[in-house]
Amino acid sequence: MSNSATEARHGKADGLDMRQPAEILQLLATGQQQAAKVVDHAIPAIAQAAEVVASTLRSGGKLVYAGAGSSGLMAMADALELPGTYGIPREQIVLLFAGGISSLVDMEGAPEDDVVLAEKDAAVIGPGDCVFAASVSGSTPYTLAVANLAHQRGARLVAMANNAGAELFRKADVAILLETPPEVVAGSTRMGAATAQKMAFNMLSTLAAVKLGHVHDGHMVNLRVDNEKLRARAARMVAEIAGIDVAEARSWMASAQGSVKIAVLLAAGASGTEAAKALLARSGEVLRVALDELQATKSSMKRA
Repeated sequence: MSNSATEARHGKADGLDMRQPAEILQLLATGQQQAAKVVDHAIPAIAQAAEVVASTLRSGGKLVYAGAGSSGLMAMADALELPGTYGIPREQIVLLFAGGISSLVDMEGAPEDDVVLAEKDAAVIGPGDCVFAASVSGSTPYTLAVANLAHQRGARLVAMANNAGAELFRKADVAILLETPPEVVAGSTRMGAATAQKMAFNMLSTLAAVKLGHVHDGHMVNLRVDNEKLRARAARMVAEIAGIDVAEARSWMASAQGSVKIAVLLAAGASGTEAAKALLARSGEVLRVALDELQATKSSMKRA
């Protein structure tokens, strides 16, 4: 048996290949569910990491995801969706994936051991950045090398791994430990361990987006509106937040050039797009704060 928890054998896996399909699938489902539960224990660390990420992005720094294999894929899924979902500038989101995007066709394992490649990829990291390094084992050479270079260059380091005492945690500003149980198929960490990491990635980036003012009452008010489905979603958001019908909301969206926040402020009485932008700038891009200021100004003018 391996000394690594993520490589250990599952206690109920004996004779797995001789069981009925439904029984195998139930065991696999239970394994995923048990892995998901461990994320609860990491909530304090995830919250701390989200603050680091939000402050980095707010100050103009880059969020650099680093990983290999399954962890790299989970990082990629999170990183690629942030600009569209929350309007975070593409140039502030960087993905360092062992072997590069071109390796996705075959997913060879060798790049995760390539420290020279990691050092080359890490050249993009600067002192004002935050590096989010993920490795199930916590000892992947590529990811460790990126993390070490990030530390040397003065970048903030958030580390996520599934083994207690992982080497990846040694220089981390925030360590996110996801102690997932052994996989039903020993060492197949694309299953339970990756499920827990996917949840943690999603939770962290969503909380960071909330802190940046990109979420209002559960609405993604800073989304990038670039297809008909999203235009319809944005109009519904404006209608619900501003208390108007969808047709009027679409009109305000056109005036706001696709910005939900500006459209809501226009519908609420802002004198124009520049006034709405100024309100958002003063509010730190938080729509609720901007709406409160607008309402206070209108009330003051009425009393006068």
